[in-house]
Amino acid sequence: MTDDEPVPGPKSTREAVTDSVTVNGYKLGSLAARALPGPFSGAAVQMMGLTFAAGMRDKRAMIERHLLRVNPALGGFALRQAVKRSFDSYARYYVESFRLPTLSSRAVNAGFTVEGYEQIPDALAHGKGVILALPHLGGWEWAGRWLIERGYEMTVVVEPIEPPELFEWFADLRQKLGMTVVPLGPRVASTVLKALRENQVVCLLCDRDLDRNGVPVDFFGERTTLPAGPATLGLRTGATVFPVGVYFTDRYNGHHAVVRPPLPTERQGGLREDVARVTQVLATELEYLIRRAPEQWHLFQPNWPSDPGY
Repeated sequence: MTDDEPVPGPKSTREAVTDSVTVNGYKLGSLAARALPGPFSGAAVQMMGLTFAAGMRDKRAMIERHLLRVNPALGGFALRQAVKRSFDSYARYYVESFRLPTLSSRAVNAGFTVEGYEQIPDALAHGKGVILALPHLGGWEWAGRWLIERGYEMTVVVEPIEPPELFEWFADLRQKLGMTVVPLGPRVASTVLKALRENQVVCLLCDRDLDRNGVPVDFFGERTTLPAGPATLGLRTGATVFPVGVYFTDRYNGHHAVVRPPLPTERQGGLREDVARVTQVLATELEYLIRRAPEQWHLFQPNWPSDPGY
């Protein structure tokens, strides 16, 4: 913060109470999810999904917009069901994230399948690290725990959320899984570069450009921007960048991960042009991954210039 930046004022009593209720609500949800026997977690997902649907009515229209981008043929009952499944998927993400630190390695491995995994150890053999570029899809943290069980060190870059107490609580949850958690901010570049030099796996969620100053791309039929990070890091460090999707399956504790072929990060011209080229390839790969299960795409915010509130 510089001297000429405004200093944030204290929160009002109402804001402080709201923050406290939010944090305590997540903590109680975590305790409930862990206390329920595994087979009953599905009921918890259904109840939480209904709660999200009721409490996020303003997000419903945005979810519909994004689902229609992926599949313009949706409409009527099919669209309503797809929206419901989106809320249920979002609820399942939280329930499983809450339970994940308490599960045994056997439980984590039992329902996990993956295609293309062999590319990751092959890439790490070069000693320059690996970047997993993911959309907000399914239950990616389950895949993170699965990789950590195999001895990989992992650094994850995440979006800071409000209130800060909630962010710290989520960061602690992920750290219990063995992840190094780095919030977006001034320290992120140096921390990620250090992780890649140490031949770690770095996870970057990259289907949403928070600052809206990223790389222009065509994404689901409309021009928008995506973060430059995956392409820039791959081009500058030589780390292999894999687009990855992780999906819920119908099996209890079931997840399926898809590791796509690496992005073409060989230098072909100037850095700016190469970043633009690679990021467009990434956008196309993200489209492929999301189309496999669009109702598991947890994007509830405006993401294109034509979206209300962008």
